Amino acid sequence: MNKKYLSADCKNCFGLCCVALSFAASSDFAFDKGEGTPCRNLQADYQCGIHKNLRLNGFRGCTVYECFGAGQKVSQEIYKGEDWKGSSAIAKEMFAVFPIMQHLHEMLYYLYEALSFEEVQPIYKDLERAVEETEQLTNLGPESILTLYIPSHRDNVNELLKKTSELVRAKVKNNKNHKSLRKKKIVRGSDLIGANLRGANLRGANLRGALLIASDLREADLRETDLIGADLRDADISGSNLIGSIFLTQVQVNSANGDIHTKLPPSLSIPKHWLA
Repeated sequence: MNKKYLSADCKNCFGLCCVALSFAASSDFAFDKGEGTPCRNLQADYQCGIHKNLRLNGFRGCTVYECFGAGQKVSQEIYKGEDWKGSSAIAKEMFAVFPIMQHLHEMLYYLYEALSFEEVQPIYKDLERAVEETEQLTNLGPESILTLYIPSHRDNVNELLKKTSELVRAKVKNNKNHKSLRKKKIVRGSDLIGANLRGANLRGANLRGALLIASDLREADLRETDLIGADLRDADISGSNLIGSIFLTQVQVNSANGDIHTKLPPSLSIPKHWLA
């Protein structure tokens, strides 16, 4: 497996995210849907009938969800192409396996990114070992997958990701924040909801898990910034520089607002709604 397989391939999935998961009517979803109940927009071929216009139809939440390839893994490999419609028992089991696989694939996504950094040589073999162990877990049978205790494995992976972040950010020296931020402590898990960070020099900052909802990050320098788990919903990153940012995902980008002047890592792309 490599990173290119760690993104959704809806054509080879049985619409698992549209069935297995639940959601509630809100600004992100137009109506309530229970766990294990097919979304009313799911078609007979397992494709979404409003996929091209999810935001216009009140399903912004769907545009910021990523299964990291777990959908096709479960559909085509774990269950060998057998869908959930033929058996209620298989359906129940498949819907339980899917979120566990999603967690494992998400970990693999970050581990592969960690391996891409030159600075991780001191822990390179540890990262490779973690990839191998995680991939082995993804290849277990359904019954074994359902017995996995994911938090324990995630803790081990997270330690390696933290070390990766420290090694990469260590190369950013003498980083003095924008003068308006000198008195504001910006660290892992910071509550920065609605914060005015326009033009801020956040290069090399640790923003793991930071709440950046609706924050103003226009023209901010976010190079080599650790953004794993950061909540960027409705944050304005227009004109900001995220080249070289650490553990930024397409889902996070999709949840934010930006423009053609936003600089993203090569592996990520400008969302269509930015250009609307």
